[in-house]
Amino acid sequence: MKIAFLFIAEAYQTYHGASVAMELAQRSGWDVTAYYHDPATPAEIERIRQAFGFQPLDCRPMRQRLRTRLLKRFLGRFSLFKKTVMRDNAAELNGYDAIVAQENSGIALRDLGVDRPLMIYLPHGFGDRAVSFLPRIARFDFVTVAGPKTERRMLERGLIRPGHYALTGVVKLEVAARLGARWEAPLDMRLPTVLYNPHREFTLTSWHRFLNPLLRGFDEDRSMNLIVAPHIKMYNRRTERERAALRARSTANVLCDPGSRESVDGTYPAVARIYVGDISSQVYDFLDRPRPCVFLNAHGIDWRDDPHFANWHLGDVVDDPAQVMDAIRAAPERHALYRERQERMIADTLGDTSPGASARSAEAIMAFVRRSVSRP
Repeated sequence: MKIAFLFIAEAYQTYHGASVAMELAQRSGWDVTAYYHDPATPAEIERIRQAFGFQPLDCRPMRQRLRTRLLKRFLGRFSLFKKTVMRDNAAELNGYDAIVAQENSGIALRDLGVDRPLMIYLPHGFGDRAVSFLPRIARFDFVTVAGPKTERRMLERGLIRPGHYALTGVVKLEVAARLGARWEAPLDMRLPTVLYNPHREFTLTSWHRFLNPLLRGFDEDRSMNLIVAPHIKMYNRRTERERAALRARSTANVLCDPGSRESVDGTYPAVARIYVGDISSQVYDFLDRPRPCVFLNAHGIDWRDDPHFANWHLGDVVDDPAQVMDAIRAAPERHALYRERQERMIADTLGDTSPGASARSAEAIMAFVRRSVSRP
């Protein structure tokens, strides 16, 4: 069987799918190739390979026609060219038995004439917002699902159907555990550390209202560390001058990170004791074990009965930036109010957290492809 793994976005997608590709490649009779768009992807795949002890994976840069390269050079918007790059590679990808996509935009290959391979979706997020439940997911032949919460919501919306999905747990948590805590922290990690993880969407992010109050608060209170790690897409297409300006706001107890490897590989959720954020699904990376959370409602959202904000029931919600430091200081003591709810939500969202999520995903894909692809 010939299987293509499609890493069409930035290199952070490797933490959700590269180990599955390598698990599959170890099995006899499975020819696996990783196609990547971001030039940083092979280095991350190699890092994951070493952590798992796998054999090298066949990695190929996605072909880009001259017109695509010129447009990217002059316009400079990486995300705008995913479909264009997929079009440039459609004929080659159509020769595979199955294509495993890390994001649901990969289904655009069907509109580009890729009609032979099975299309398999291995999601790179497992949050509560509508973006995780888009109608186009229903066009995939098979979907891996982290936990029962996502399974229920996808079934209710007709995005998956029995026999065409599998519950596998969260691959990224396994990868983060394998990579281990090799981080050389520039902070005194004997102090309790708070992770601030704002999303990038302007109409929902807490960044513009809460960043400065947080920086002032931690400047005045040096008994805690703060890691400021915005969503990877907030800064990855900004200039180096803009990234340097954010890094320059770091102090002895504050680390401002505009997009390092540690901001996406699970390092910061692993070392933090308190999570502060808005809508990012990374809160579930942090909640692989129950810990205090504070959520920031910067836009006056009526969230209590909105399933897209289900995780805001797992900690105090702050509307006023002037109250954020008091909420952070109170979070450890108030965690008792939320711990049981967090435990239920963790089990519902993350599913099987035992080791082997990569192998479970690979085996589910193998079983589906075997029964779906007729052999000569």
